[in-house]
Amino acid sequence: MFRITAHVQGKDKFERAMATLTGPQLREAMAEAINMGAGRVKNVMRQEMQSVFDRPTPYALNAVQTHKKASASDLNAMVAPTYMGGKGVDPQKFLAAQEEGGRRQDKRSEVALRRVGILPHGYQTAIPATPFTGSDDGRGNLRGSFVVQLISYFQAFGEQGYRSNMTDGRKKAIQQRGGKGAKFVGPVRGHRFFVAYGRARGGARWTAKGENDRRASNLAPGIWAATGTGGADVRPVLMFVKNASYTPRISVEQVRLRSGVDELVPKWIRGRVYEAAKRVGL
Repeated sequence: MFRITAHVQGKDKFERAMATLTGPQLREAMAEAINMGAGRVKNVMRQEMQSVFDRPTPYALNAVQTHKKASASDLNAMVAPTYMGGKGVDPQKFLAAQEEGGRRQDKRSEVALRRVGILPHGYQTAIPATPFTGSDDGRGNLRGSFVVQLISYFQAFGEQGYRSNMTDGRKKAIQQRGGKGAKFVGPVRGHRFFVAYGRARGGARWTAKGENDRRASNLAPGIWAATGTGGADVRPVLMFVKNASYTPRISVEQVRLRSGVDELVPKWIRGRVYEAAKRVGL
């Protein structure tokens, strides 16, 4: 969060220009310059995020906004991560972790998977190095529609969303041909998802029939997909990893220094005051 205020000193010419203006005229000129500084800080902050993060999403970049503009009645502007509503995570939470460090907040999908006992306590999720086909958005995140499919597949929607949980018929369609209306050629068909815990829960997984399946005991904890004829091709979909912690990666103070607003805003104030004074006949 950046707060930008007016601190300006001038010589005789500048003092004469200020004296020419009424109080509201002077404050309006100063507010305009302060808002220019806020816009500069916003742009530098976004540039910093693009530099230190791996393929930041447009949602994260656009979250940095001029949260409050300066006005003649209040010569303060504020640049801060701004939550725009919707289903996304509050950007103030995840950007604060990048500045201060500490444990990453759970994603909505992690909360849902943990609620039904799929994601163990003390774990979060991560996409494998080679993402499962159609699962990622190209920026290191799962596609929203794929997350919904996983939660639905494992019956992880709560009471309000239980109608979205996948039926046995729908699961069968995905396993046989990749989903409703999907086309395939030859013996390769769809896929089925299953959960493996490796050594996290005794080394083997329990099947839907309540049987201990030793075939999965060597798999790392996570959600996997069995594809191909007879499910012979097993691929990782979403890995379960120990709770992630961030080291500080963004410095608000460094962004402020890079933006140069401490020097530029006074300069812009002087320019706007001179312009306003000329308009009233200085």
